[in-house]
Amino acid sequence: MATIWKGTLSIGLVTVPVELKRAIRNEERIHFHMLHDADKAPIRYERICTADGAVVPWDDIVKGYEYRKGDYVVLTDDDFKSAALSASSTIALREFVPADSIDPRYFETPYFLIPGKGGEMAYAVMREAISETGTIGLGTLVLHQREHVAGLKAVGNALVLELMRFADELVDESDYKFPSKHEVRAPELKMARQLIDGLQAAFHPEQYKDQYHANLMKVIRAKTKGTHAALKEPVHAKRDAKVVDLMERLQQSLAAGKHGKTATHRARGGATRRRTRTRAARSA
Repeated sequence: MATIWKGTLSIGLVTVPVELKRAIRNEERIHFHMLHDADKAPIRYERICTADGAVVPWDDIVKGYEYRKGDYVVLTDDDFKSAALSASSTIALREFVPADSIDPRYFETPYFLIPGKGGEMAYAVMREAISETGTIGLGTLVLHQREHVAGLKAVGNALVLELMRFADELVDESDYKFPSKHEVRAPELKMARQLIDGLQAAFHPEQYKDQYHANLMKVIRAKTKGTHAALKEPVHAKRDAKVVDLMERLQQSLAAGKHGKTATHRARGGATRRRTRTRAARSA
């Protein structure tokens, strides 16, 4: 993938030449074009003036900020240039904080930091130090003339830099009403913890698939061949219209979880026995 930014990672007096590259794939998303149904020609969007209904040429369009309902202040190219920040070639980390002390809502877009030539050793040392201390380095980075808060964390063999949101971009918890922990009763909490303990597993992200994306691609491929895609109906959990006691639901969930685990163990045991018999037959 293309390099988005190239410069230096600065941690105290330690400097590491690095390159910033994408860590997520956006091209996997399906993109559609708006077409005229009659002849399937692409639709062209016009810039219409709301005052007289006339089409406005690009040269006559300016950018305005609505500071009061119906009142705008116009910003020129020079205004934007004066506000823009000069490009920086350094990511300077100011501090390290415990990784679990940052609200996940702050994190926005992840990037891989790739070590530049000659910086591999310093890169590896700092990565291991960040990993062992369980911290995230915080600093700033200028990208596309805007300053971003940047968080640096160790993920496997890589250093991952995440652009972060500013504090005023987050909705405060007090804007909504949430139940207090004092409303939680000990018996329900105990069973809920048992339910969670029974469902704990290692994280395997590949098991979660974007079924909507897959279905759309099946439909698209079928249409290009002039056929219809055979899609399975999604399985939805049944919802009971009546209000059911929480304790009853927890008990049912625990029972279902135990039954599922027993069935899984039986299936695995049967598969193991079949493999054993197969190997024994081959040896004979």
